[in-house]
Amino acid sequence: MKLQIDSGKLLYALGVLFAAAAFLYFVRDVVFGLSITVKAVLLFLAFVAFFVAGVTVERDVLDVVAFALSGVAYVVFVGYVVIRYGPSETGTFLLLAISAALFVALGYLLRQQTIDVPRRTATGVVVALLLVSTVLVGVDALGGDVTYDLQTEESATVSPPTRAPDSGYVNVDRSIGTMTATNSFVFTRALSLPTLDGCLVGTDTVPRDDVWLSYEFPDYTRPDTIGGGTTREFSVRASIPVSVNQTEPATVVIERGTDCTVDRSSPTLIVSVGEEDLRRD
Repeated sequence: MKLQIDSGKLLYALGVLFAAAAFLYFVRDVVFGLSITVKAVLLFLAFVAFFVAGVTVERDVLDVVAFALSGVAYVVFVGYVVIRYGPSETGTFLLLAISAALFVALGYLLRQQTIDVPRRTATGVVVALLLVSTVLVGVDALGGDVTYDLQTEESATVSPPTRAPDSGYVNVDRSIGTMTATNSFVFTRALSLPTLDGCLVGTDTVPRDDVWLSYEFPDYTRPDTIGGGTTREFSVRASIPVSVNQTEPATVVIERGTDCTVDRSSPTLIVSVGEEDLRRD
């Protein structure tokens, strides 16, 4: 039996697959630096534009390709909204139900040939959608990104726990400051807290100088979005190594910096943020 393959339709299918991959890559927040709000709107506008194109185009199977691209854009839009905005279970159900009703209605209207968009009108709609998209991207770019500000305590008092090994050292967890994230614009943006690094200098009682720094989240899940005009604060904690031979509480000074090679007269925790690489040699 000889397998017949329509090369044109195969290429169309590959085009739709690559478009789907492009949409998925677009929403991973690794390109363009757009806000979550603008990305969601752009996906919805892409759905409308491809649907209008499908209604207007009558050549070969390009209308089917346009409808496929429209559907892919809408599916990615719905998934992105659910993942990024995290609606309630009821909200997610309503979104899916409304989407199902929308596509059933559009399919019915197409089958009944009720939807008839003149070519000139369709061109105007697509141009208008492109202008709206351009304006949104421009406004988003001018709106600024999320800013992060770390405020550290001047010092922290540490002492070994009552139950400790006979020798060596233990890590004592202490709050050392607060990271404040501010989104001063109106659009919801991705929240990416900067990395933290630290070292302990000015003491010879512990065999290592690296200090583990981490954020403390109220619900134990790392947030990845921040609403427009919103400020969020996150406690910063440090696991400070303490010698078990220490008998009295000790005060560790906290400094922002990157140089772990300079000696200090007293135990000092050096804290670096983001791309500030610590110098250890």
